[in-house]
Amino acid sequence: MPIFEGRTAAGAATEYIVTESSDKADAAARGVTFAPKLKLALGTKAVQTVTKDGDVVTFPGTVDFSPKSSLVPNKKTGFPPVSFRPGSVGDATYSPLITTGDGIVLDAPQIANDTGQGDYVVSVDRAAKSAVLNAFGGYVNGRFNLYIRTDGSDPLLASLESTTFAKNLAAAPGIGSNADTSSRSAISPIVNGPLGKKNPRRQGLQSALLGQGQPLNVEQEPAGSPAYSPLWDVTPVVWTKKAMKAHKVTLIKSSAQIADLAAKGYVTSLGAKKANPGLGGLKAIGFVSNCSIVSVY
Repeated sequence: MPIFEGRTAAGAATEYIVTESSDKADAAARGVTFAPKLKLALGTKAVQTVTKDGDVVTFPGTVDFSPKSSLVPNKKTGFPPVSFRPGSVGDATYSPLITTGDGIVLDAPQIANDTGQGDYVVSVDRAAKSAVLNAFGGYVNGRFNLYIRTDGSDPLLASLESTTFAKNLAAAPGIGSNADTSSRSAISPIVNGPLGKKNPRRQGLQSALLGQGQPLNVEQEPAGSPAYSPLWDVTPVVWTKKAMKAHKVTLIKSSAQIADLAAKGYVTSLGAKKANPGLGGLKAIGFVSNCSIVSVY
């Protein structure tokens, strides 16, 4: 992906990427995804106001990429882990969402600076002004897609996903909702369902905790939809004993399928927060994962 040079409030260099814009014309000019829902986070701590001098953006908040990530699974149950620590931590002001005060919100995660780079970053080529990031598989409306993930609103989530802990993302409105007033859209990890290819980089819920494989997550909305948002309201899905006894466990590929399975009692919630009516009333867990769909097949 293209990278851009910014400055921290202290004047240090930082590299960032841009994945979405809340303005259609701006998104087209940048060659990024149009995500109008991001504008609904304006006025909250989920959006930091930056300044721009020419092409250089100065960020009030930044990221410490120096911590060594750790995740110690529970030997008996896998989850929850015994201990965990994210490998990168945003400061009190940091959020990947930025605005210059013009009413446009960009998803612009900082990915590297003099403290290191995100654990999700494979390499940074400053001469070519590009970076290689890990991509992960999921399904939306029955179609396979790839997405990148950069930030999480909870230290446990950031540790599991090897992303930056950005606590201010929790202020983005819309938990348990994909309504027009919500800045979020749900993602549903299928906690005990069929897994994708094993990932040796310890990515994904079950691979992180049980060493098995990467869950194929289900996103509520596709990129390009007016309801799409990269602010994913984590709403984990669990197959019930009823489904297992009836041999109904299969690969889930859409939120409509989740809602149907929930109505039949074949899946239930792992979360305990607000119920999402678009997912058959399954409950969000309360975390926001900043993820951007980059290709659909």
